Amino acid sequence: MIKVSKVTVNIGVGSSGEELEKAEKLLQILCNQKPVRTLSAKRVPEWGIRKAQPIGVKVTLRGEKAIEFLDKALAAKERVLKESQFDQNGNFAFGVKEYIELPGVKYDPSIGIFGFDVCVTVEKNGYRIKRRKRQKAKIPNKHKLSKEESIKWAKENFKIDVKVGE
Repeated sequence: MIKVSKVTVNIGVGSSGEELEKAEKLLQILCNQKPVRTLSAKRVPEWGIRKAQPIGVKVTLRGEKAIEFLDKALAAKERVLKESQFDQNGNFAFGVKEYIELPGVKYDPSIGIFGFDVCVTVEKNGYRIKRRKRQKAKIPNKHKLSKEESIKWAKENFKIDVKVGE
């Protein structure tokens, strides 16, 4: 049985300061959960970024919250995804250009316009063995989720249309 393990919502601002605080406020409103700041991995002097400088925010949703948000985000994309948005492990990701595309969300002039990325991690029952504390083990190849299985599951459960060859 395939299930949604988590949905990660990410806004990459590219710099710290007022823009980052606005993005943080937006994620708080959209997800009803406190966001976590993401830090830069390396120094990029051309862009004025130092190592370990906060440059984005993200929220990880699980359970019912994850399913609800995913449903809204897919509605913003008109339930159409490309085959290339699915990886070999069955996970998929897509971007929403403006947060006001989400159903039921109104524009807030104090925040401005932001887009965000939605990354969906899917797994089968039994994947816990790779994360548990005692007796960790690898997922056997016969139990791993494939891209085709994930696409079929997403079509059935979220009524999405997957465009092939794009």
